[in-house]
Amino acid sequence: MTTPITPSTPTSEPQRPSSSTPVWCGIVPPYVLEALATSGDPHLEERARETLRLDQLRYERHGREHSLRDGGAVVSRRANRSTTEEPNRIVHDAENTTRLPGTRVRAEGDPATDDTAVNEAYDGLGATWDLWHTAYDRNSLDDRGLGLLATVHYGRNYDNAFWDGSQMVFGDGDGEVLLGFTRSLDVIGHELAHGVTQYTSGLVYQDQAGALNEHISDVFGILVKQRALGQTAEQSDWIIGAELLGPTVQGVGLRSMKEPGTAYDDPRLGQDPQPGHMRDFVVTDGDNGGVHINSGIPNRAFHLVATTLGGNAWERPGAIWYAVITGDIRADCDFATFAALTEAAAVTLHGEGSAEAEAVRAAWREVGVTEGAESAPGSPPVPGAPSPTPTPSPSPSPSPTPAPDPGRVTEPREVQLRRTGGFAGLVRERTVVLDQLPEIDALAWRSLLVGPEPRLQEFAGGPMQPDRFSYGVSCAAPPIDLTIPEPALPDTVRDLFDRTLGT
Repeated sequence: MTTPITPSTPTSEPQRPSSSTPVWCGIVPPYVLEALATSGDPHLEERARETLRLDQLRYERHGREHSLRDGGAVVSRRANRSTTEEPNRIVHDAENTTRLPGTRVRAEGDPATDDTAVNEAYDGLGATWDLWHTAYDRNSLDDRGLGLLATVHYGRNYDNAFWDGSQMVFGDGDGEVLLGFTRSLDVIGHELAHGVTQYTSGLVYQDQAGALNEHISDVFGILVKQRALGQTAEQSDWIIGAELLGPTVQGVGLRSMKEPGTAYDDPRLGQDPQPGHMRDFVVTDGDNGGVHINSGIPNRAFHLVATTLGGNAWERPGAIWYAVITGDIRADCDFATFAALTEAAAVTLHGEGSAEAEAVRAAWREVGVTEGAESAPGSPPVPGAPSPTPTPSPSPSPSPTPAPDPGRVTEPREVQLRRTGGFAGLVRERTVVLDQLPEIDALAWRSLLVGPEPRLQEFAGGPMQPDRFSYGVSCAAPPIDLTIPEPALPDTVRDLFDRTLGT
């Protein structure tokens, strides 16, 4: 069970972390919210749309307190530790608005309130702090005693929870498909683990590195829950978000680390898209390269290590993974490199030929990442495999480009809008003929798309953020193909996108 935490009385609000790397980590993947937004149920669609709208309001504004990289490699992992190693939790209530942090309702050492969400958040922050401190000798997320801030009742029927680079934020869910997010201890642990990643490996939120970012959060999120419940690896259900699904949903949670791809199969949510082997690796431009999807592969590897070794997963398996994320890992690490790092850490901690080292090697083989396994399309070759030599093709003669007619304005007729990302990873896509939209929306789209430098380009090209949505906008004429991070959008444009998607 969780070691009791001795409360301390804070003298001030916890210091907020700063980060030069934009961080925004929501627990529900975009493909889940997008499925709800097109479920055919007006009640669910409205609430999913509102969640997607609010997800665009938050944008990382803080710069990182310390530079962690030199040429892409992490050069420092352990900052000067605070002399006080006690949790400092403060919970606020947004009162169904989107103002953060909201009204302060419970601080470290205060008695429980009459609000279940407040108490669940407070206890979840404590259980997470306790895992990092007791199991890994880490003094909060930054190893310097960072205070833990949380806000509950964010928005109205908000279907998400996220770490925004400085605090946790919890929605109440729609009450039908997704319930209140403070209910799930592993969700709280997952999002706070994004904070640890922010201060350690800094894994970029794209492609395989981004999937590892999500994987790390799932690992330490499930370990928070297992430790709090006193569960061994064999006793755990290995389900992320088991407490979040409503009673009518056909599923057991948002993700299964034991059997990726089996967590849900529901008319409103769709089917769990996660693979558990590299042969099923999903190549996609959405979801920042499938970060919520392909994380199923390393998730299954960790489950195999933990159940092979048995006992408490936060001990030997968790310590190996912790050594990797606080060691010499690059921010652009891929699956094969991460596998090699975990194998090396197991040997360092337990010796060559140890049960731990063999369990780690076997797990990565089992999921197809190492030792001659078939590479996923678009993924780096497995170490040791020969790289094919491409045959150069003759370059075609360039076609003459007609000079643009400065007096001619190309009116857009059709636009394709696609939303990916989010904790649940749901995808939503729609192609619309502008003349068939309400006149005010058609005019708004044209104002964004027309011109030598379309206004929409102002919002594109920003950094992607963990567990946030991203939007793809494409148009044949004028030729436009943009990817836009959700938090970079002004409210008016965000609302236009929501209306266009029917969310």
